Amino acid sequence: MLQEHIIELSIENEYAKTTSLEHRKKFAQFFTPFPIANLMVKWVLGNSDLKSVLEPALGLGIFSRILLSYRTDIKIKAFEVDDIIFNNAKDIFCNTDSIAIFLENYIYSDWESKYDGIICNPPYFKFHDYDNKNIIKEIEIRTSCKLNGFTNLYTLFLIKSIYQLEKNGRCAYIVPSEFLNSDYGKLVKDFLIKSKVLRHIIVINFEENVFDDALTTACIIFCANDNLTDEVCFTNIHSLQDLSKIDEIIANYSLSASNENKYKITELNPEIKWKSYYQKQNKTIFKNIVPFSMYAKVVRGIATGSNEYFTFNSSKAEQFSISKEFLLPCICRAVDAKNAFFTIQDFEELQKNDKYVFLFNAQNAHNSAVMDYIKKGEAEDIHKKFLTANRKPWYALEKRLPAPIWVSVFNRTGLRFVRNEANISNLTSYHCIYPNQNHLFSQINIDLLFAYLLTNTAKIILKDNSREYGNGLEKFEPNDINKGMMLNLGILDEKTISQILELYNTYRLLILDNKQGDEIVEMIDKIMIEKFTL
Repeated sequence: MLQEHIIELSIENEYAKTTSLEHRKKFAQFFTPFPIANLMVKWVLGNSDLKSVLEPALGLGIFSRILLSYRTDIKIKAFEVDDIIFNNAKDIFCNTDSIAIFLENYIYSDWESKYDGIICNPPYFKFHDYDNKNIIKEIEIRTSCKLNGFTNLYTLFLIKSIYQLEKNGRCAYIVPSEFLNSDYGKLVKDFLIKSKVLRHIIVINFEENVFDDALTTACIIFCANDNLTDEVCFTNIHSLQDLSKIDEIIANYSLSASNENKYKITELNPEIKWKSYYQKQNKTIFKNIVPFSMYAKVVRGIATGSNEYFTFNSSKAEQFSISKEFLLPCICRAVDAKNAFFTIQDFEELQKNDKYVFLFNAQNAHNSAVMDYIKKGEAEDIHKKFLTANRKPWYALEKRLPAPIWVSVFNRTGLRFVRNEANISNLTSYHCIYPNQNHLFSQINIDLLFAYLLTNTAKIILKDNSREYGNGLEKFEPNDINKGMMLNLGILDEKTISQILELYNTYRLLILDNKQGDEIVEMIDKIMIEKFTL
């Protein structure tokens, strides 16, 4: 019998104090808060036939410790890859024979076994942080689930665990909610639908940090390999008090309780962002909505593969004798474009202040100083980095015409758009927006498009397609905007367009004069709302 004190997180807290952050990051060790771990255990215990349990990523065994505090007649098999934490776990469970712990990679192990219960907080590794080619191949061969090469490791753990669920078995996972709304997540969601075991997705979006490990955004996935229901429910959790909802979910499982976010599993569409199933969609309050791609195309900024090597300021150019003809004017940091309009004067001011506003642009150059700098890069193995190794020549820049509009990649207060009047390039801190100027039906005045993008209406409609991270942080990949929606500006009459552009020009002059123009944008927004609200 386990001692009661080891049920709490004191063991994890002590480990965190005595183990370096570098080591914990290497193995993606994030410990599940006790109140959440306890609720996940309760879901698994809901299987009345529970005899065997799997913990694919043991850590220090918070789930197993809680399980054994409820039941001592079950057998647990657990896997761990970090030998330090493995030895700690062996000591923790040395007084019980209810758990067998293996120092093995779960993904490659134990495929033939089935379990009545599976519970896990899997490692969070992006595709370039693990052996994605071999592991994805292993999962695809074993489960016949086709996967994207950008798939995060935590979803592969989930797929394997679902494959290993015994009849009537239950599975509880806590994972980042990223895959619900990402491109690589489409194939994962398709697998979840086809498996017919998905029962509930609880989206945690705490409004403040309530746990020491700073858990703010994640989701708990409940699966059951039974025929008790064919419905999937989505629930939002915003505070500790909301955790009581999970107790209700477990207690009322299979009962036909009312839930506005409840869908037949066959109704779920893996091709869309699943936030539409658990969040109110702002676009639904407007009429005449069209895809953003009808009017513009969004692509990411220039990716160099080594900003430290490729970016230049005037001092660095002088140090290496690189003349301006081999330097491409470029906004290298998002904070260097402070206002809604970035002018040639802004660029010159940055240059004067010795900011990094150039990219090394040496293709087809035969200048001796340029050749010396290329050799310097090769001596530092810059040419062997992930992006540079796939370019010919390695120091060639990606081809991107300067975009007339930039849009921020990350934000906490809504998308930020910048009108690039300086006509210079940008790195990946901004995405590039190129209006469709040659399309017969969707050609648009760039200033009219930008005037619209400044409005709150534009931002809240595009927010429907964002990816959410912790503490209110949102991210937009180019296709999140391309596949997002916007008001159909093409239906505006000439009088309205003239009115908007007149306001826009007033706003521009105010901003360039370092004055506030929020009231003008609100007036533009009011016109849009009057024209497009249902």
